[in-house]
Amino acid sequence: MLEYLRIRNLALIEDMELEFVKGLNVLTGETGAGKSFILKALAFLTGEKLGADLVRPGEEKAVVEGIFILPDGELIIRRELSGENGRSRFFINDKLSSQDSIKELKSSLILHTSQHEQQRLLQPAFQAKLLERFCNNPSLFNEKEQLWLSLKDLNKKRQQLIEKAKHLEDKRELLEHQQKEIDKVKPEQGEEEDLENKRLALRYQEAAKEAKDDVIQLLKGYGEYPAISEQISKLMNSIEALKKFTDELDEENDLLNQAQDVFYQLESKVRKIDLTKNSEENTEDIESRLYELAQLKRKLKRSLPEILALSEEIKENLDFLDSCALDLKQLSKEEEVLAEKLYNLLQEINKLQADTAEIFTKALTNELKGLGFSEHLQLTFEFSPHELYPACGNISACIENKAHLLWIPNPGQTPKTLDKIASGGELSRFLLALVGVSVKQQQNDEQATLIFDEVDAGVGGITLNALAERIKELSQARQILLITHWPRLAIHGERHFFVQKKVVDGKTFTLCRRLDKAERHEEIIRMAGGGDEGKAMADELFKSL
Repeated sequence: MLEYLRIRNLALIEDMELEFVKGLNVLTGETGAGKSFILKALAFLTGEKLGADLVRPGEEKAVVEGIFILPDGELIIRRELSGENGRSRFFINDKLSSQDSIKELKSSLILHTSQHEQQRLLQPAFQAKLLERFCNNPSLFNEKEQLWLSLKDLNKKRQQLIEKAKHLEDKRELLEHQQKEIDKVKPEQGEEEDLENKRLALRYQEAAKEAKDDVIQLLKGYGEYPAISEQISKLMNSIEALKKFTDELDEENDLLNQAQDVFYQLESKVRKIDLTKNSEENTEDIESRLYELAQLKRKLKRSLPEILALSEEIKENLDFLDSCALDLKQLSKEEEVLAEKLYNLLQEINKLQADTAEIFTKALTNELKGLGFSEHLQLTFEFSPHELYPACGNISACIENKAHLLWIPNPGQTPKTLDKIASGGELSRFLLALVGVSVKQQQNDEQATLIFDEVDAGVGGITLNALAERIKELSQARQILLITHWPRLAIHGERHFFVQKKVVDGKTFTLCRRLDKAERHEEIIRMAGGGDEGKAMADELFKSL
């Protein structure tokens, strides 16, 4: 149950604290005072979205906090809404949490009924869900959903295979032609760079051979040109003759002797240099291969690394085309296995729904009769076959029976859907009856607070008394938060809150306070229309307690 609710800086609410009790908690006030917004804040606390524009002007953030008493202890939830960017943060027992965690808890915290919920009653999908929940075997429906999703995923894979195969089949001729061209040349990884390096090395080798010959010829002489060593010998002889007249050339003469030794050594070293390292390589072969690679690049309009990658891709695609038929066959086998499971499961679910529908409509009919509906009221579920998955292989189509709720409110009428004959008041009572059935059925949600937002709309007279009695009866087992404009409902509240809108210093505030006995009497008079008639009705209602 919800024990405490605090709302700060949210829309017209500056700071509001509410302490609720077990049983029936009533919120009343003039239309537009902000009663439903309090419930909206509670919905925000349990996962619903609110915009940044609802943060009170001038405030950094809005905060909603609640204390829930659960069978295993106290649960404190806080949610903050940023006025700057509209982002919110959840805290569970003062620890940062996620919205998913709150959503998992929500069904055990509150069950919210409203006029919006009444409209959902008219939707066939919602009616089908009602019956599904009443079957009280969620594992079957979860398994059905998982099987259907698996089949959907399998079909997606198959469609992707088929589309890819069609696309590649259209390109098969081109792919095979490209592979044929690549296979003719048979390029290798890094081959082009290696050939370029070899060609460059051969060019360097040719230049080195010429340089070697030039060095040897210069040192040994060629044609009419004498060798350098001979020239130096002549030079040294001439210097020797000069030395007879001067000693100024002694040093130079020694240097020339050293130079002559250097030239002899240089010639010996140069002759020993081996320039046959790349003799096995043939320039013409290298140029021919480079030309062949260049032609392939030109034809395919790709670089050599791209061509090698293309070759791998082509092989993969052609292998895919060759194996696609086998893959599709395997998928068909998997599909048939899953479809058979789904088919058998739907047989079980359809039977379970048919059996449950009778029990459900009986329980719901009894609830409705207790809320002022005709003793002749009849409810039934009509099941329309829906192909959840088509036939495949040896498995027939998987047929799911979609449930539609039909009713005959009065004798002599033909069964019709709720939207054809249900008024707003009837929908209100219908919703209350559903809650009553759910409370009996969902034992695991006994601690959840029931919230009724003007469920009495469109109801009056004796029916309103029946509605009040049913809500009072429910409040014996469950905590209820009730927004109402009817004194006959409000009088049963164990705690009564009055919501009003006030303008203070040019600012508007929504305020809420718990009423004491005297204040509550005055509020019931107001709700009954005021004046002597209102007072008389209030007095009568309080006496009946």
